[in-house]
Amino acid sequence: MTLPTPAQRTPVSAHFVVCGFDGLAYRLAEQLTTRYDTDVVVVMTEEQQHQPGARDFAELDRVRVLVVERVSEKALELARLTDAAGLALTAQDDVGNIHLALQAREQSARMRIVIRMYNSSLAHSIEPLLGDCKVLSDSEIAAPALVASALREVAANPVKVAQRTLVVVRRADVSDRYVICGLADTAADGGPRMLPRDEQAADLVLADLRGIPDLESTLGARPAPAKGRRIGVARTFLGTLVSRKSRIAISVVLGLIVVATAALAVSLKVGPGEASYQALATVLGGPQATDGYSPWQKTLQLILGVAGLALVPLITALVVEGMVRARLAVAEVRLRQPHADHLVVAGLGGVGTRVLRLLHDRGVRMVAIAAEEKSRGVPLARELGIPLVIGDPGRESTLRAAGVDQARALLAITNSDASNLETALRARNLRASLHVVLRLFDGDLARRVRRTFNLPYSHSVSYLAAPAFAEALMDREVIGTIPVERRVLLLAEVVVAAGSDLDGARIADADDPGDLRVIALNEFGEPRPLWRPAPARRMRTNDRLTVVGTRAGLSALIRRSVAGSRTA
Repeated sequence: MTLPTPAQRTPVSAHFVVCGFDGLAYRLAEQLTTRYDTDVVVVMTEEQQHQPGARDFAELDRVRVLVVERVSEKALELARLTDAAGLALTAQDDVGNIHLALQAREQSARMRIVIRMYNSSLAHSIEPLLGDCKVLSDSEIAAPALVASALREVAANPVKVAQRTLVVVRRADVSDRYVICGLADTAADGGPRMLPRDEQAADLVLADLRGIPDLESTLGARPAPAKGRRIGVARTFLGTLVSRKSRIAISVVLGLIVVATAALAVSLKVGPGEASYQALATVLGGPQATDGYSPWQKTLQLILGVAGLALVPLITALVVEGMVRARLAVAEVRLRQPHADHLVVAGLGGVGTRVLRLLHDRGVRMVAIAAEEKSRGVPLARELGIPLVIGDPGRESTLRAAGVDQARALLAITNSDASNLETALRARNLRASLHVVLRLFDGDLARRVRRTFNLPYSHSVSYLAAPAFAEALMDREVIGTIPVERRVLLLAEVVVAAGSDLDGARIADADDPGDLRVIALNEFGEPRPLWRPAPARRMRTNDRLTVVGTRAGLSALIRRSVAGSRTA
């Protein structure tokens, strides 16, 4: 899709109205004020202001918070909606957002509206009916990046650009002739270096899918190892039927019997068969007076008798416990898949549900953890037959029930930073080498967690989604987003306007190492784009550039593409 002409673009002097209170609303307001130099009015209710996920907007300059009893037409009037350049509805309420969008459209027929919706099918139906409107899902944008991190892949879903499908891969996995652009040097000190001047230094590249015939293996998805799978299944099955305390108790008793039997064989100077017979007779029938036994041999006989007294009730308890736990496990769909070499998804909100669907579509084995029965993803997990554990993911018993100690990776993706961090640390106590992916809103916290706790894989859903929402508010169509750790690159198209700073300039003049790179030039009147245009090639009026860049780089290029920017 192309960007609107300069005359159609929203003037940056007008303010924007954001209805919301959570991380996405905060990140969006932050970007609108800092990246696009606009004022923002945030509208929320008193109830929303005191919810656990509410953010403090007071620390953002040029943001005015309007707290109302109910977000309605009157509240929109108080926010001067008719004078606004655009409206963003970011609450997690699909029906409520549609209602507000209809009210806003009555007040302003031409204003740009961006709506956050979870239901994708409903979104596609609503979008064309509301005029100048864009419907986005933050969970749909962020889920692929979380899945990619969990599977140790390098990027999310492929992106369609013109007649090509582009995917982010490691440079070593693709031939140079299919490389479109070097994206990042992930081995650089201090974090990834985006769009380096020397493209050969980038180990993460944007490439044509045609050069990657085996996409699954290239992206890093690996099947479960076949070696030892049957043993792992048996261990998992028994672990589901018998609790850890029961396993410890029976192991202690059996170990005591084995040690006493061995000591009795040495003392009596008999073979293993005879010693085992006498030991079993004592365990099952109880100790009996035996003439000729020394005090040490009598002591061993008594120990075997006491162990036998403890063994019978323990076996009875194990049988009863196994029957009860088996029924519960079947009711919770926990025995349909073994808990070994799987992914554990902790948190079944909007993002967790999307992650669950993506992993299931790819055939990845997993176990889901929901804090309560009414979590959004619980019905989906049961519908798809995904093993489900209901309980606090921060508790050791819940993580053990999900098989974290034998899992391939853990995704801690509830909407609470504290809960996710607690879950990750508890899981690492169970298995120090566990691969953990964290959902963290606070960037500073993520940096400290990475450095102190060795938990390098963290993402912020709002940070991943906010650029797309901001660009949509500015009436720009973003083709795709490329997450690189906690940073985001944008794929977009920019039209060169007559009399702009780009009109007549070279491709090299548009490139900005570290912030932006032109990957294709679609000359006016030509049906197909020219990929990787030469740096000396000139741009003309109405040429269309396909670029990959940071938010700052894309904003700077768009300012240069506007008519009159050369004079300015």
